Amino acid sequence: MGQRQMHLGVYAVGSGNHIAGWRYPGATTSGEDLDVFKKIAASCERGKLDFIFVGDSLAFLAEGHPGQVARFEPTTLLSALSSVTTHLGLIGTASTTYSEPFNIARQFASLDHLSGGRAGWNVVTSTLPEAAENFGREMVDHSRRYEMAGEFVDVVKGLWDSWEDGARIENKETGQYFDLSKAHELNHKGQFYSVKGPLNMTRTPQGRPVIVQAGSSTTGQQLAGRIAEVVFTVQLELDVAREYYANIKKHAVAAGRRPEHCVILPGMVPIVGRTDEEAQAKLAHLMTYVDEASAMRTMSRRFGHDMSKYPLDGPVPDLPVSNLKQGYSTVASAKAKRLGYTLRDIYNEIAIARGYLLACGSPTTVANLMQEWFEAGAMDGFVLLPAHFPEAFDDFIDLVIPELQRRGLFRTEYQGATLRENLGLPKPENPHTRARSGTRADA
Repeated sequence: MGQRQMHLGVYAVGSGNHIAGWRYPGATTSGEDLDVFKKIAASCERGKLDFIFVGDSLAFLAEGHPGQVARFEPTTLLSALSSVTTHLGLIGTASTTYSEPFNIARQFASLDHLSGGRAGWNVVTSTLPEAAENFGREMVDHSRRYEMAGEFVDVVKGLWDSWEDGARIENKETGQYFDLSKAHELNHKGQFYSVKGPLNMTRTPQGRPVIVQAGSSTTGQQLAGRIAEVVFTVQLELDVAREYYANIKKHAVAAGRRPEHCVILPGMVPIVGRTDEEAQAKLAHLMTYVDEASAMRTMSRRFGHDMSKYPLDGPVPDLPVSNLKQGYSTVASAKAKRLGYTLRDIYNEIAIARGYLLACGSPTTVANLMQEWFEAGAMDGFVLLPAHFPEAFDDFIDLVIPELQRRGLFRTEYQGATLRENLGLPKPENPHTRARSGTRADA
C-alpha cells in the first residue's frame, strides 16, 4: 500500500471567493460566464485536482457577495463543463428544503451519465428567509430541516438504486430493450415524502453520484456520519479540527460505514507568492478592497445574528443558538476563547477568507501547513477557496501542487476515470442485486 495522499478540490466562484476579489487586477468578474468556469476547470485538471465544486443559493441578496447575487444553476453549469473535462469531479449544490427527491435524483443521475461517472451532490438545507419567500414557504426549524434532509437523501439514494446494472439490453434480434426484472419501484412512504419510483433513468456509471455534505452543527455532524462521502467543513484550529475529524469518523462507523469512506475536507483560502513577503503583499492588497459594511453583513450571516450590535474591539459574545446557522458560530467562538480574540479578529478573517482557514506564504509555507494538518489526522485534504481567479488559483496550481507532489502528498496522475475512483470510494453495490446474491455490503 502506497503513501496516503490528500484530496483537493476548488470552490469555483466566477467573481472570486473574496467578496471583492473581482477588483484585483486581471481577475475574472462574472458568475455568468461559461468561459470563466472552463478556465478554472482546465486549471483543475492541469493540477490533477479531484473536483470542482459549485455552490448555490436560492435568493437574491443585493448587498451580498457578488458571486451569490448572480450565478448559474449548478447542474446546468456542470453539465456544460462535463463536455470539456475528462477526469475532473463535478460537484454541485442542491437544497433539500425547496426541492423534491425525484427531481434531484434525476438531475444528478443525468450529470453522472453525461460525465461518465464524475457527479457529486452537495446536500444542503436552506437557511435564508428570502429563499423561503421565493417558494412561498415558512422558514423551517433547524432540527426539522435536518430530519427532512435525512429522509430526502434516503429517497434519492433509493431512486438511484431502483435500477440494477445491465438492465438495458438493447437486443436487436429479439426486440427486448430492457430487462424489467432489474427495475424496481421504491414505494417510499415516510414522514415527509411519498415517492413511487423507479427513476426513469438506468443506473449511473459510478453506481450513485457521490454524496457531499457541509455542516458542523451537532445535527449536521450526525447526518454527515450517516450519509456523507465527502464532508466540506469550516475548521480554524488544528486541535479542534482533529477532534471534529475523529467525531465524524466515529459517527460513520456507528452508521455501519468504513471511516475511510467519509472524506473530510476543510475549506482553505490560499494566498501564494514565490516568497512569504510576496504573499503578504498580495494579502495587504486584498485588504484594501474590504468593504466594512459588506464584511459585517457576511459575519452576521455566518453567526446567524446581527453582529453590528456588538463592539468590534470587545470579546466575541456568547450568543443563543440560531435557527439559521450553528456550525460556524460554534467553531469561531471556540477559537476566539482559546486565543483571546476580539470580535474584530474574527471580522478581519471573514473579510479576507469568509471565515475559512487562511494559508498565506510561499509554496513551502503553504505546503507545510497543509502537511501538518494532514499528518496530524485533522483532514483528508482541502477545498480551496481562491480569493480571485485565475491568478490566485493558478499560483496554487503552479507553485504549491508541485511542492506537494515532491513530498509524495498529492497525485501526479489521476487514479481512475470516475470521481469515486479518484476519491478512493467504492462503487456501491446495488441493494437489489445484493438481495439476489444474499450478501451484505458496506453502506
